[in-house]
Amino acid sequence: MSQGVIDALNFVWEGGGTIRQLAIAPDKDYSIPGHKHVFYYHRPVGLFAEYQKQQFIVPNAEIGDLALALVMQPEKLQNFAQYRQHSHHIRELLVCTHGNVDAACSRFGYPIYKKLRVEYATTHPNLRVWRCSHFGGHQFAPTLVDLPLGQYWGHLKPEILDVLVWRKGSVKGLYPYYRGWGGLSKFEQIVEREILMQEGWNWLQYQKSGQILAEDKINQEWADVQINFTGIDGKKSGTYKAKVEARGHLMTAFSSRENEPLEKIKQYKVRHLTPNVN
Repeated sequence: MSQGVIDALNFVWEGGGTIRQLAIAPDKDYSIPGHKHVFYYHRPVGLFAEYQKQQFIVPNAEIGDLALALVMQPEKLQNFAQYRQHSHHIRELLVCTHGNVDAACSRFGYPIYKKLRVEYATTHPNLRVWRCSHFGGHQFAPTLVDLPLGQYWGHLKPEILDVLVWRKGSVKGLYPYYRGWGGLSKFEQIVEREILMQEGWNWLQYQKSGQILAEDKINQEWADVQINFTGIDGKKSGTYKAKVEARGHLMTAFSSRENEPLEKIKQYKVRHLTPNVN
């Protein structure tokens, strides 16, 4: 990894910020020899529906300087104007196939990637599919992240891909596979999943934010959650409130490594989901 990239990441972490780096495998149709794609997704301030995207295709030698400009020296981004890609209209699906972290991601992730890449991306110019490194939750393999929305999916099956990709049909069939929206914390994600099932596909376009009103910080047994939203064109706004409570547990391993011990994982239930719509 370039020293400039390392310095940029450390700058964010040492300042108390949050940044997640992913490595993406080259693709013969998308990539240029001697150059690297750089995607930078930034969280807007306040309520939002999707992350702000910047994309560049830069010579390998300049990737460190670009990382520093994106994170530490925005005034220097003008030096990379010739490499900027105008791809805001393109949806990027990143499928984890990182077998070195967990064999399940490679074994189960690659067939999902291949199907998406061959059967979906090749027929739709505004959709690209990539193989990427691990982004958490390999016990949910196969997993993908849908950008710029920032939705995480897991336990994917070939038969649900039509609904997931084209967003047609009932969203309720995707309930077991939806891991949550990256713009929210754990308990907020649990509530947001229930709201998506009620509101349907239009919910993806709503500007949203989350708030923990109260919680059991020690045992993580419960939390009172509020989700704020503004609808399409501002025609609908309000809040959802709910209580998330622990309801039993299951035993699972955090990876597919041999002799990986089973651990208790709390399961949660959403109660008293109440809308307050203006």
